[in-house]
This record gives sequence, structure tokens and C-alpha cells, in this order.
Amino acid sequence: MSLNDTPSSERVRIGIFGKRNSGKSSILNAVTGQEAALVSETKGTTTDPVYKAMELLPLGPVLFMDTPGLDDEGDLGMLRVQKSRELLKKTDLALLVIDKTVGMDELDGRLARELQDRQIPFLLIYNKCDLAWGAAAPKEPNALYVSARTGQGIEELKEQLSKLLPRERQTKRLVGDLLNPMDLVVLVVPIDKSAPKGRLILPQQQTIRDVLEAGAVSVTVREMELKRTLALLPGRPRLVITDSQVFDRVHKETPEGILLTSFSILFARYKGSLARAVLGAGMLEELREGDSVLIAEGCTHHRQCEDIGTVKLPRWIREYTGKNLKLSFASGTDFPEDLSPYRLIVHCGGCMLSEREMQCRVEQAAVGGVPMTNFGILIAYMKGILKRSLDPFPEMADLLNGGMQWERKEK
Repeated sequence: MSLNDTPSSERVRIGIFGKRNSGKSSILNAVTGQEAALVSETKGTTTDPVYKAMELLPLGPVLFMDTPGLDDEGDLGMLRVQKSRELLKKTDLALLVIDKTVGMDELDGRLARELQDRQIPFLLIYNKCDLAWGAAAPKEPNALYVSARTGQGIEELKEQLSKLLPRERQTKRLVGDLLNPMDLVVLVVPIDKSAPKGRLILPQQQTIRDVLEAGAVSVTVREMELKRTLALLPGRPRLVITDSQVFDRVHKETPEGILLTSFSILFARYKGSLARAVLGAGMLEELREGDSVLIAEGCTHHRQCEDIGTVKLPRWIREYTGKNLKLSFASGTDFPEDLSPYRLIVHCGGCMLSEREMQCRVEQAAVGGVPMTNFGILIAYMKGILKRSLDPFPEMADLLNGGMQWERKEK
């Protein structure tokens, strides 16, 4: 993937929901101007979610998700409905498509209420308005009459979509808001057996891009060149950002007065889970013999012999606690629905998950009463450098000054 590509996790995800034959796939094709989804008069033509990435002006890079009908029937139909409902966890904006010739029913109403409860901005799209003669203008303020067949209302639909996205989502930065033009940022990137061949991983790519957009300067080094690089630089860096697995070494070789954090912690902040992850780190002190800990990652990748999630982190947790813990692992979309068996969840930064997906996991853990922390935060906690790793973030000042339990572990 090049630096010019927009990763799926950074695209605005637009879910298209509704009953069978309401015209969901036709709406997708009309909006994209392509035959992105199969269209038929037969009910249940869409049997699996259909994804279409595009640039939708003025909204920017988006990912449309066309779903099976929510009124599907039979055992197989129920599985399709379940797939559709699972996409609510990934949806930033929603289109609830209703056949205008039939009207809105209780099923449509329940979904509209659920979208409101989940705080997902949505539009009610009354499709097939060309067949509903004499229809009055919609009463709902978030409703539009359109015709996927004739194109009526499609341009207005696009314009209304762009107004739905919360402004804070449009202005969020990964690291750029911490920097001034011409600030120097040093990125520490280990190149070992677990590093992908011939490329940087997504968090590193996105961080470099955001540094560039801030007008700052980035220098990328391996951990063994850090000390020499810092000595050769003409001035002190504003910030050092490291891969979490070499956090301890980078901390020792980065002089006091230079801000230090990790890619994983940056992403916890970017996805809106930093404060809860910091609070969750203290649960490490409460673990007892035989407790279950879930280590979760948002992506799936080939595991190497010293994989951070399945090898290094479990080893460090066992060494730190001195307890015989039951460790479970989840990756990609395989995040357990039932979190009650676990005393602690340790999650990656979530670079492959959208902010809404990450927030759904955080909320799921909170509702279940299970503390949840983050790879980089937990590693910094175990190494006694958590406070330093959070110093770059002004919004954490109140939490840092609140007498956290983990402060006694700082060195």
C-alpha cells in the first residue's frame, strides 16, 4: 500500500440498510454511478454485504456497505440478518432505504430507533418515489424522496450525506495537532523477523503522513541507531515515537526533556480510547492466579517467532505478575460477544479498525465491567514509564494529576 492510499479504517463507512426489495443495491449503484451491486426483482438478491470504496465529494474517501435485507426469512436468512446487524458496529453514517410504494413499517421504525440509540447519523431514503404518484414531501427532517431508477434526488442525497459527519471526525489528527511547522520528530521502527518484508506497517505510514501534513520533519531509524542519531541531529527533537516492543530501550536512550510515546498509544488516542486504556492498565495489579486475560488485535497477519501479541506481550505479563494466567487471543473481527470470562482485555492500537468499531469494543467491555487497556500503555506501565509516555498529550493532564494507582510503579 502506498502513502497515497486511504486505508479502509480511515474511510467514512456508510451502511445501507433496509428490507428486501426496498432498492438498497439500486441506491448504491445510483450514488456510485457504477454497477457495484447486483440488482434484481427477486427478494434477497444481496446475500452478503457488498463493499464499494470511492471518493465522494465533498465528503472525501468513503466505503459504502450494502447489506442483506433485514426482513430475510428462514435459517439462512437469519444468518444474513445477523451479518447486516453486525455492520452497525462499523457504520459511521447510515442510509435507511424504504420502498415509498409500501411505506415505513414497524421493522423500519425499530431500525431507525436503534440508529438513534447508537448515535449513528442517518437519512431516511424513500426510494421509488417515481412510482408513488402524488406523494407529499417527507415530514421527517432527515428524510429524502429519491428514485434510483431515474436519478431523482440522488445528488441531494450525496450533499446531505456530507452534512451528517460530525465536525470533530473531520478534523481529528493522529499526531499533527501536537506539532508545529519544522518540528523534528524521530520515529523508531524495529526491522526484525516480525517486520513485514519490504514495507512499513500501517501505523508507521499514517504517522509519517500526518507529520508531513503538519509541516514537520520526520527522521526514521531502527532502535540500534537511535542514540547515535540523536547525537548527530542539529537540535533536540520535539517528539520521539517508538514501536512499543522497544519502549524500554528507547526510553533509556532518549534524554529527559524530549517527549516520548509509542505508535500504539497514538492510535489509542486517535480512536478515542486512551483515557479508559490508561485506567485499565492498573488492573494488572489485581490479577490473581488462574485469571483469564484476552489479548485482542484488530487485524490478522502471519505470526512470526517473536510476535508481539502472541509471544512477547504474554511473556512480559507473566514475568511482571508472577502469576499463571489463562491467556486467550482474538484477531480481526473475532472479538468475543461474551467478555464475562475475562478479568482484563489488552487490545492493540486498532489501526485496522474504524473509530466506531474500536469504540464499540471499548463500550462492550465497559458494559461487561471488564477493564480494557492497550498494548503500548500496558508495556509502558510494566516498564515504569507510563507517565512519560503520556506527557505529550495535554488532555491527559487531569488524569495524570489525579493520583492514579499506577503512579507507585513509576521509576
